[in-house]
Amino acid sequence: MLNRTYPYYLANVAVAANTDLEVTDKFSGEVATRVAMADAAAIDKAIGYAVEAMPAMRAFRPFKRQAVLEHCVKRFRERYDELALALCIEAGKPINDSKGEVTRLIDTFKVAAEESVRIDGEIINLEISPRAKGYHGYVKRVPIGPCSFISPFNFPLNLTAHKVAPAIAAGVPFVLKPASRTPVGALIMGEILAETDLPKGAFSILPAHRDGADLFTTDERFKLLSFTGSPAVGWELKKKAGKKKVILELGGNAAAIVDGDQGEKLDYVVDRLAFGAFYQSGQSCIGVQRILVHAKIYDALREKLIAKTKTLVMGDPKDEKTFVGPMISESESNRLAGWMESAVQAGAKIVAGGKVEGAMFEATLLEGVKRDTDLYRKEAFGPVAILERFDDFDAALATVNDSDFGLQAGVFTDSLAHAHRAWDLLDVGGVVINDVPSFRVDNMPYGGVKDSGLGREGVRYAIEDMTEMRLMVMRETW
Repeated sequence: MLNRTYPYYLANVAVAANTDLEVTDKFSGEVATRVAMADAAAIDKAIGYAVEAMPAMRAFRPFKRQAVLEHCVKRFRERYDELALALCIEAGKPINDSKGEVTRLIDTFKVAAEESVRIDGEIINLEISPRAKGYHGYVKRVPIGPCSFISPFNFPLNLTAHKVAPAIAAGVPFVLKPASRTPVGALIMGEILAETDLPKGAFSILPAHRDGADLFTTDERFKLLSFTGSPAVGWELKKKAGKKKVILELGGNAAAIVDGDQGEKLDYVVDRLAFGAFYQSGQSCIGVQRILVHAKIYDALREKLIAKTKTLVMGDPKDEKTFVGPMISESESNRLAGWMESAVQAGAKIVAGGKVEGAMFEATLLEGVKRDTDLYRKEAFGPVAILERFDDFDAALATVNDSDFGLQAGVFTDSLAHAHRAWDLLDVGGVVINDVPSFRVDNMPYGGVKDSGLGREGVRYAIEDMTEMRLMVMRETW
C-alpha cells in the first residue's frame, strides 16, 4: 500500500511542509494518501537553488552522472512492486500495464546512463577559403541551464523519466511539477535521487496546483520548459514562456490504416488494434482513435474486432484479469460520454461497448461517426475507437492527415511501396509499419507536428534540447 503521507523535494531534501494534496484511489474514489503541496515561495526557492547549482552541475563529470542514473536503475528494480502498485492506485492503471510502465521507467534510465558518457561534439573544417587558412573549429555541447518540467497523469512514471533522466545525463538542474492527480511515482523517484551525491539544488520535485504554478512557465531563470499534457494548456504555456526554449508533447487522435492485403493476418491486426485503442482505458496520446480498414477486408475485421472488444475485462485495476480500469476521473468519463452521445445523435452507431458508470467507461467501438463531430476531430483520451472503410490507399492517407493533430500513425501493409508512401505523405512525427501508432521504444525520437507539439523526446534527442552548442575557433599561428 501507499505511505500515509509523502513529502515534496526541495533542493534534493524531503520537506514535509503539509499534507494538503489528497491523492485518491482512482477505482474506489477513496483517499489513498496525502502529499505535500508547494506554494509560490517554495517554487521560487527551488528555482534559486537550481541557478546556484549550475556551476556544481557543470563540474559533475559524465561518469558521476552515469553513476547516479545507474543507482536509480538499481533502486527502481528493487522497488519494482511498490512502484507498480503506487501507479495502479493513483492512476487507476491496470496492474499489468503498471508493471509494464515500471519496466519502461527502468529502460529510460538505462538509456540515459549510456548516453551520459557520449555527449560528443565535432571538429569543423573552416578552411573553405584563403582567408580562413590555419583556422580550426571545435564544437562541444554544454548544459543549457536550469530547466522546468511539467509532467502528465497518464504515464506519471515514464513520461516523468523522459524529462528527469536526460536532465541528469546532460548535467542540468531541474524543477519538476508532477501531475497533482498522480504525484506519488515522481516523489518516490525523488526519494531515490536524494540517495545520490547530486549537487545541492540539482533537483526539486514540487506538486503544486496549476493556478499557483505560473513560475514554472514565466520565470526567466529557467532556460527551458518541457511540458507534456493537453494541447490547450501546452500552447497557452508557450505564449507565456518568454525567451526560454519550449518543448511540447501534446495530444493526438491517432489513426491506424489496415491495407487490403492483411486477410491472413487479421487475428494479429485485431489484437494489436484492441490493445492500441483500449490499453490503460485509452488514456494515451498515441492511442488508436481512428481505424481505417480497406473495403476488401472491412466486414471480416469488423466482426473480429467487435468480438475481441467484448472480451476485454473491465474492473478493479489491481486484478490481473482487468484490461480496462477507470478513467482518471468521473468528469473525464462524462466528457467522453457526452461526445459519444452527440456522435450517435448525428448518425453514428455503437457496435461494441458503450456502457458508462462513474469513471468506468467500457471499451467501445463505433462506426458511421461524422467527421465534424468532437469524437472524430478532437482527442478522445478514453476507451473509444472509430471504424471506417476506405477503397483507395491515397485517400486513406488524406483522411489521416485531415486532423489538427499529427503525433504518430500506424499502417498495416505488406506493400513496401505503400509503407514508403505513408512515410512520405503522412503529416505526423512517426509512422509505425505493421503495428499500431501506440508503439514506442524509449530511445526513439518521439513527438509530433501541428497541434501535437514541438520538439522530440527519446533520451538522446532530449539531451540535445537540454544542451547548447558552443564553438571554439583556434588559429594555428599569430
